[in-house]
Amino acid sequence: MTLLFRLAEWHALAKLRLHIDPTLTHMDSVTTVLGQELRRFRRETCSSFKTMELPKEYAARGRRQSQKASQNPAGTSSATGERRVKTLNLSVYKVHALGDYVYTIRLFGTTDSFSSQVVSPKSLDF
Repeated sequence: MTLLFRLAEWHALAKLRLHIDPTLTHMDSVTTVLGQELRRFRRETCSSFKTMELPKEYAARGRRQSQKASQNPAGTSSATGERRVKTLNLSVYKVHALGDYVYTIRLFGTTDSFSSQVVSPKSLDF
């Protein structure tokens, strides 16, 4: 429940349309606590459950391995085996990037004030 609250709190702060120094300072500290809570959740809660890849993921892995084996007949084909154990991976970009939000908001403003859409020179009518 603590992690859920921290995620909701961080999300609410990230979605503010008007930030001032105190809200950004608070968001920075909430981001630190959120990282601690995510690591605690992985360490304490996730270790209590044995989670496996979904049947859909298992089937897709089998298809990829079969396709790879058919493209390389000289290579050894490895059996797909059993479903693999899956754990919470905190080493992904979206978790890593949480720490950059406050800096980015200070630099560029809130996320609704700019676009990352690519603009072609043809669409610029002067």
